Amino acid sequence: MSDREAVAHLLRRATFGPTADEVDAAERAGPAATVDRLLTQPATDRGAAATPTPTLPPDPYAELTKDSTREQRQQANAERRKQLQRVTEWWLNRMVAAEDGLTEKLLFFWHGHWATSAQKVKSARLMVGQLETLRRHGRGPLGPLVAAMVRDPALIVWLDGQKNTRKAPNENLARELMELFTLGIGAYSEADVKAGARALTGWVVDRRTGVARFEPKRHDPGEKNILGQSGRFDAEAYAGLLTAQPAAATFVAGRLWFRYAGPETPAPEGLAGADTIATVRAILSAPAFAQTRGTLVKQPVEWLVGALRQLGIRPSALPEQQRKQLLAGLNALDQVPLRPPSVGGWPAGSAWLTTSSLQARLRTAGVLAAATAPSVLARLTAAPTAGRPDALARLLVVDAWSGRTRAALTPLAGEPRKLLAAGLVSPEYTVS
Repeated sequence: MSDREAVAHLLRRATFGPTADEVDAAERAGPAATVDRLLTQPATDRGAAATPTPTLPPDPYAELTKDSTREQRQQANAERRKQLQRVTEWWLNRMVAAEDGLTEKLLFFWHGHWATSAQKVKSARLMVGQLETLRRHGRGPLGPLVAAMVRDPALIVWLDGQKNTRKAPNENLARELMELFTLGIGAYSEADVKAGARALTGWVVDRRTGVARFEPKRHDPGEKNILGQSGRFDAEAYAGLLTAQPAAATFVAGRLWFRYAGPETPAPEGLAGADTIATVRAILSAPAFAQTRGTLVKQPVEWLVGALRQLGIRPSALPEQQRKQLLAGLNALDQVPLRPPSVGGWPAGSAWLTTSSLQARLRTAGVLAAATAPSVLARLTAAPTAGRPDALARLLVVDAWSGRTRAALTPLAGEPRKLLAAGLVSPEYTVS
């Protein structure tokens, strides 16, 4: 693998859709320096600063009473949907604009890991709050992240934590906390789940303020035995017990490997570092990581955001109709940010390669090609017609076209926008 192929592979996996200019700069720096740069959070991020988190009003339902009319409830629901669409559009725009692509993609990883859906939470403010928690703790050690998440309002609502009381323990949050978020199947017992649920009792969410608060009268202060240890554990102590288990670091490192390197190559031993960034460094530097090139199917959000970046398109600058078409495309591809299908998150691999998904990609690729920035399109049209498939490969950071793909692209070389759309749905672009 050449240095250019190596850094292109790093950038495709660690960020959302690198541009040709970014690959040029990384090639000059070399693979090792590129890893260092990716993992070092910049002091300023102009793209992030230009896409600040939206300020949202309180939950529209907070103003309703038992005497509110049907029309008032319908209006509140409509306002909720409007706020959630605003947040979804903001986050997509942030993914495209952010200069610190690694941190932004890591946030998307954590969103899929702590999979929480707005369809049940029904609050844009709570979903934004969860993203801020994941952004604040997502690069650091696992302990503070888990301690913050067990008190996260959106997660509490999503997994029925507000229904968990000393008189009627609800095990949903405790079970998923161990099975999907920290330890994995086989590293705990049913007795641990029951005791963990008792430790989590007492937390409720104030819908008016969007804040989680502890109500001592709802909490079970009794002795609990969790993972072989006894004590009067509360939520924070329970989180500490989980993250102190060696299985936790290994499990989360495995999930990171699965998303960044793919399911085809087993995760090497010893990936887990002192914090998330150390683990990501171990993943990107592992010899086995280089062997995963061309094996990972892009998730629809990765595919769309990468294309937007490479084609010079800012979603916020598009007309409303085109913004709606992009969201409709993600909906047809079954991956809309803030709406994972279940607590298990989104699928991976060939699950994204269906006949219906190909049709949705084709439609969305047409929208992207039509919206491509003139300066980007000029790079393609500047090449002689016969050389445009190669110019397209450079533009989309594709290492090389297969003979079959090149044969399909060549007849479109005289129609640049059709060529772009075809490149976006090619196997070489869909699989990184």
